[in-house]
Amino acid sequence: MATDIQELLEDSVLVQCRVNGAHVEEEIHPATSLLDFLREQLRLTGTHMGCMTGHCGACTVMIDGQITKSCITLAASVQRKKITTVEGLRNEDDSLHPVQQAFCEESGFQCGYCSPGMLLSTLELLRENPNPSDAEIRKALSGNLCRCTGYQSIVRAVRVASKLYSVDKDSVS
Repeated sequence: MATDIQELLEDSVLVQCRVNGAHVEEEIHPATSLLDFLREQLRLTGTHMGCMTGHCGACTVMIDGQITKSCITLAASVQRKKITTVEGLRNEDDSLHPVQQAFCEESGFQCGYCSPGMLLSTLELLRENPNPSDAEIRKALSGNLCRCTGYQSIVRAVRVASKLYSVDKDSVS
């Protein structure tokens, strides 16, 4: 029995995916979370570790355009998928993405810990609903906890982002 467990722990899997547009091919332990894969193996530290239970949203990334909590997602499950982290939110000329610009303009950031989740959740919302009401904004961001802003500036930032953002111009997937 001990040998079986040891063999299981020594096993590795090859993960092939695209992260922020770049091809990635890495050997990982099968139990590695996507969060640990991104932060520890790829050194993409913009995705934050908060609760490790999927409740706080600090670890939010996009997988094939849909937000996902990376702390509760196995890295092995992203085989041949497109991952976008907060580092992947940028324009071709390295200027701020409209969602980032809006958060800056409206002071949607304070400590910044919740920012990856707030930004990516906003992007997903605006793709699905380019002109959301305040209630729709609050619902879309409900999986992201912020301990600093009181959410007023974040809701304002999403409203501004809805005016700046255009699905036609967006290249983030």
